[in-house]
Amino acid sequence: MSYNNLGFPKDSFFLITGGAGFIGSNLCEAILKLGYRVRCLDDLSTGKQANVDMFLDNSNYEFVKGDIKDLDTCMKACESVDYVLNQAAWGSVPRSIEMPLFYCANNIQGTLNMLEAARQNRVKKFVYASSSSVYGDEPNLPKKEGREGNLLSPYAVSKRADEEWAKQYTRHYGLDTYGLRYFNVFGRRQDPNGAYAAVIPKFIKQLLHGETPTINGDGKQSRDFTYIENVIEANLKACLASHEAAGEAFNVAYGGREYLIDIYHGLTEALGVDIEPNFGPDRAGDIKHSNADISKARELLGYDPEWSFERGIKVAIEWYKENL
Repeated sequence: MSYNNLGFPKDSFFLITGGAGFIGSNLCEAILKLGYRVRCLDDLSTGKQANVDMFLDNSNYEFVKGDIKDLDTCMKACESVDYVLNQAAWGSVPRSIEMPLFYCANNIQGTLNMLEAARQNRVKKFVYASSSSVYGDEPNLPKKEGREGNLLSPYAVSKRADEEWAKQYTRHYGLDTYGLRYFNVFGRRQDPNGAYAAVIPKFIKQLLHGETPTINGDGKQSRDFTYIENVIEANLKACLASHEAAGEAFNVAYGGREYLIDIYHGLTEALGVDIEPNFGPDRAGDIKHSNADISKARELLGYDPEWSFERGIKVAIEWYKENL
């Protein structure tokens, strides 16, 4: 993998917030495999203990159950840590429209607590999850940093606010922060259950069980679906990025463009089923098309994603076949 020989000091210590979630647990796994210490902080509100049980016997692993909305918890979690990978957040555009106050408290105040705790504990690098949702209604493709539109959901507002707060912490307090604007991440351990589940695992589970999935809209919307290995690479390379790149946000994607209806038919073919989907109304707050210009991350982070959608979806399908 392109992140295997990055040259971290042998005693490097990582804090991963939201570490029992989809992206967080994959980061825990990758960093432990590289031989470094990991502290996982999660309140298990959306993350799952089962995602991290496999690490419990690893002497380099420590689990802390706690909530980033509590500053004291954040302060203790950051003690002795070199790098913070802040993945703790509630996702889902539609759910954020239903729960705006909670998204402000969790995604904005929680991230601000983590920034302050990292600053006071003199953390080397603070890398955090942002989102392609910050582009809002900006119509041009590919999406490029510095060219954002009107925000379309409380979730998008929370992620944009995180970027602005991180920028302040770099500017005024000398904390090197790096925002990663994830584009439709998918892969092993992504939860297929619930009303707000991501589309790929949800479709795979339904098709495996002989159920008829519902596509919101006409299926002609497009996304830059990004395999989890690319996201791991971006997080680790951000930890080693220059101070000159700090305070910035970066697109994290493959740079491709997949149409939802094509993905659906590809899944039915791969799974050997013949089920036509239902079509429902568009989801509130959704945009029609999204794909990423990743040149800024290439230049300033050395990000060089190896996993295309085609390569990643094959591995993801096999994982779900074995684990659902």
